[in-house]
Amino acid sequence: MEDNSVHKTQQKRFIYTLLIGIILAIVLFYYSLTSGTYALTFNETLRTLFFIDQDPQQQLVIFTFRLPRIILGLLVGLALGVVGGVLQAITKNELADPGILGIQSAVGFVVVCYLLFVQQSAVEQSTGGLFSMSTWGWIGGIVACLLLFSLATQQGTLDPKRLILVGIALNSGFSALTLFTSLKMNPSDFEMATVWLSGSIYSASWEQVISVLVWVVIIVPFFFVFAPILNVLQFHETTIKSFGVNANLTRFLFLLGAVGLISASVMVSGAIVFVGLLAPHIARKLVGSNYAYVLPISGIVGMNLVVLGDLIGRTIFAPAELPVGIVISIIGVPCFIYQLLRKNKKLGR
Repeated sequence: MEDNSVHKTQQKRFIYTLLIGIILAIVLFYYSLTSGTYALTFNETLRTLFFIDQDPQQQLVIFTFRLPRIILGLLVGLALGVVGGVLQAITKNELADPGILGIQSAVGFVVVCYLLFVQQSAVEQSTGGLFSMSTWGWIGGIVACLLLFSLATQQGTLDPKRLILVGIALNSGFSALTLFTSLKMNPSDFEMATVWLSGSIYSASWEQVISVLVWVVIIVPFFFVFAPILNVLQFHETTIKSFGVNANLTRFLFLLGAVGLISASVMVSGAIVFVGLLAPHIARKLVGSNYAYVLPISGIVGMNLVVLGDLIGRTIFAPAELPVGIVISIIGVPCFIYQLLRKNKKLGR
């Protein structure tokens, strides 16, 4: 009876948090759509969105520049937030993040190689080309993950501390390779790649929105449906086996999906780090440790973080812009240090 009461309380808390997160996302959506160098009123925005007003300048600002950028920010934030929760669950490490573990930089390296040797241009990107690029990025991410897990495993057990150290080393290595490879590009593509690698959705397009949406629609519902299994993975290996769950296979399947979302995100926005670290941390503070609740809230928090970061980046220094990745990093670095110190304190170090 008491367990049922606790479950209902947690469920109510989850629903309220989800609703507040959605309302906040709508508010940020509106301010992102109307704010900037070319400001729009509520009436102008509404009339343009519903094609009542045929002002070509307003249509250009909304449908070509701002709307795809905001939607892309929401999708990338959702993907990175959910992925952060999944990675922290399968590694049992609250410091796990696609950027810190080196997965984003590995995908970024493969994408830059693709642009240099296959597509030949960072400007001409069709939906098919973007999907092909993300597939290659996914393969590169899987290879990086296999390397990461093999180096971080000792005597058949994944060492969380070693995982972070290996991840940081891989991140540095792949970042250096990416920079070296990008130097081989022509000047215009190199300039674009430099901005992109810092984490930016500046050049968002509807083709990019569609390419990310495909991955999100396929993978995110899978994560939400099977999120309760992540709760089982938090137990000791012997206990997991008693539940009839193949821990290694389950981790690998979740990892495949996570890398798919990472590759789709990196392909269009570069390496936006710390969203995968911050979003699950905030989600656990709000709704507890049940991953059936943590993953959706992580997604909502991630959406809000990316859209808010992009809004700050393009308005606070207007007409100049600061990439969203840099804005979030300014917040993320102190949070990462805090989490690291808190983890060491728990271990009595």
